[in-house]
Amino acid sequence: MMRFLSILPIVSICGLVTVAIATQPSLKGANLQSSSPLGSTSNAGQNLTSRKSATVPDFLVLGGGGAPSYNEIAIEKNVLYFQRTMKTLGFDPSQATILFANGNDGRETVRYLDANRSERFKAPNIPYLQAAATVDNLQQSLQQIANASGSDRRPLFFYFTGHGSRNREDEDNNTMLLWNEQSLSVREFATFLDRLPPTKPVITVMVQCYAGAFTNSLVYENGDPQAKIAERHRCGFFATTKYLPSVGCTPEVNEADYRDYSSSFFAGLSGTNRIGQRVASADYNRDGRVSYLEAHAFAKVDEQAADLPISTSESWLQSQLSEAATANLLDKQSFSKLLATARPEQRFVVQSLAKQINFDLGKSYRDNYDRIEASDTEDELKSTYLARLKMELTNIAIEQQLRTSKNIQKIAILDRLLNCESGSLGKS
Repeated sequence: MMRFLSILPIVSICGLVTVAIATQPSLKGANLQSSSPLGSTSNAGQNLTSRKSATVPDFLVLGGGGAPSYNEIAIEKNVLYFQRTMKTLGFDPSQATILFANGNDGRETVRYLDANRSERFKAPNIPYLQAAATVDNLQQSLQQIANASGSDRRPLFFYFTGHGSRNREDEDNNTMLLWNEQSLSVREFATFLDRLPPTKPVITVMVQCYAGAFTNSLVYENGDPQAKIAERHRCGFFATTKYLPSVGCTPEVNEADYRDYSSSFFAGLSGTNRIGQRVASADYNRDGRVSYLEAHAFAKVDEQAADLPISTSESWLQSQLSEAATANLLDKQSFSKLLATARPEQRFVVQSLAKQINFDLGKSYRDNYDRIEASDTEDELKSTYLARLKMELTNIAIEQQLRTSKNIQKIAILDRLLNCESGSLGKS
């Protein structure tokens, strides 16, 4: 995969934290509930849009840090926001299997800052929380989903919010970090998914450091990019590439200040942000629904942090050409020429980011880049937009060349990934 500009994180990094933090007494009665609370468990399933049971996906949420020292409240609030997103889209939040940190054992493991900015810890407080986020519990949950009646064709929507670790010896096999500091690698996760029925679609959203490596779990057999393409309907969306840390794991309580991929992706998908405000529609192709691809595009523009979001199809496309060959494509074509073959959500990303950094759509990426001021590359947010723009143009250019080549096998792979990514959880 191509390397882009090196970008420093703007907010808290969701990587492995090794600094030991002494446990503080809990702040009894503190106002730690999420904005726009889900409500009591007695009525959370009422007044939801009617859906046929066959169309309801299996939802599996895995979250939390590996230990109290890096089990930040923002991760808990991500799970709560996902539950509110389910409700906004017409699903009963109790339908989701929730595995979070230490589960329901009552220990105060969620780290946050109180009103005096003193570090505190509290017990997880998530409706319908089933168990701890351990490797064994994840395996068991996937097995239960696999064994459920009618599960073979019902989609699985898997959301992971937490921390990840970089495998410097093999960055295609990075890990996610689970409770009790257990780790689960790309290839181990692939073996878990392989136990699901082969006809069962899988859609993932993964928000952790070095998350992009997990595209391999979905695209290739055994999660190994040296192996052949897996013949399954799987896709995913990831906060950032396999080379970079992600952002958003913070002990800060105020959700209005959160600027992470989860915040933007689910706002785009549902039309409502995490503090209950409506956002501009991400229905860029105007078909009456917001697809996962469109929510992903919304996040690329909306998220004001250093992440470089990537999807399965984008990761696969970027593996098809060398950096030099891709640069050659971008140097020769103007933005306008590239956009002629782009999908609506891709045009939205390119036009929006180009406007943010004052790029001329009539010129090529190289011509625009040669005109920018040094101060623009030193500005972290502008540098992030620049890298995202280059990635988006790269995706468009490589797909354009691939389709022109008429390589039937590769086009079929791309179309299968795009078909999965173009799914949705409903109208919004």
